[in-house]
Amino acid sequence: MPTTASLRLAGRRIVYSYPGDTPPPELLDTIRAGRAAGVILFKENAPSPEQLGAAVVLLKAAAKESPSGAPLLLMTDQEGGKVRRLPGAPVGPAGEARAAADPVGEAARAGAGAAGTLAGAGLNVNLAPVLDVFDTPDNFIDQFGRSYGGKPDLVAELGTAFLTAQQRSGVAATAKHFPGLGAAARGENTDERPVVLPVPLAELRARGEEPYRAAIAGGVRLVMASWAVYPALDADRPAGLSSAVVQGELRRRLGFRGVTVTDALEAGALTAFGDTGDRAVAAAGAGMDLLLCSARDIQQGDAAAEALAVALDSGRLDAAEFSGAVGRVDTLRASLGRP
Repeated sequence: MPTTASLRLAGRRIVYSYPGDTPPPELLDTIRAGRAAGVILFKENAPSPEQLGAAVVLLKAAAKESPSGAPLLLMTDQEGGKVRRLPGAPVGPAGEARAAADPVGEAARAGAGAAGTLAGAGLNVNLAPVLDVFDTPDNFIDQFGRSYGGKPDLVAELGTAFLTAQQRSGVAATAKHFPGLGAAARGENTDERPVVLPVPLAELRARGEEPYRAAIAGGVRLVMASWAVYPALDADRPAGLSSAVVQGELRRRLGFRGVTVTDALEAGALTAFGDTGDRAVAAAGAGMDLLLCSARDIQQGDAAAEALAVALDSGRLDAAEFSGAVGRVDTLRASLGRP
């Protein structure tokens, strides 16, 4: 069994989710104990503004009762278009901006609109914008207009306009899916199955990674790693489980110093990488700070936290690196206001 101290440290790297419209008592207890970094919310958690508001009040009250009193990271996916968890702005998908008379202004308005929607609901993190540069129109990332375009400079400009406007209003932005899903064919969905993107390294850096350089320069607070495999960087592991991608490309090559966050830990792309605990430890070992447990199951978050704590106690996960990850998450939480 993990030590109490390690379990609390581990919990400060976990984003929980829950079913239905009311946070269950066991989740509120976990938050009160200081063993949760945040909660991701979905449409099923927000059947009406009133019910979402009541849930957010409960979550924030529990956080205030925790040992640190630090605010939770309360997040959702509010890209616009098909991927929009809450009613309100932005209504249209990112792809609409490139056809606007003023593309940069349109992207900025969408970012400000997203901030208004989330902040109005009491949330403080948006898992957007998408910075994937599509290589074929109507492919996986373009079919619903989730991409800003097929040119890295355009995606960089519009994505940065979105995130800057959003963060100016106090809602943290998340650039995703590093190092880019723009080469994924229409049916290549990492939520459902493993995806391999054999993009040459020079092209991956010039197209897939380039928008992140602009986003980092623009101060993006979080970066989400892809669950696809990129053989040019690591032939064996998805990006979010690869230190070559997270530490080598994102941290050292591009200089990102903010918070890294996984995509959904239950994704079908990870079927070969063990259970929740195995995946959590592998992601943490690769350099992911926050682990997204979005299966709407409290036990998923608990399993991830326990596995991290056991790995920390045994020395499998480096204590200094673990502390650094917790510190980055804590800094982000503190910067987003009191509960």
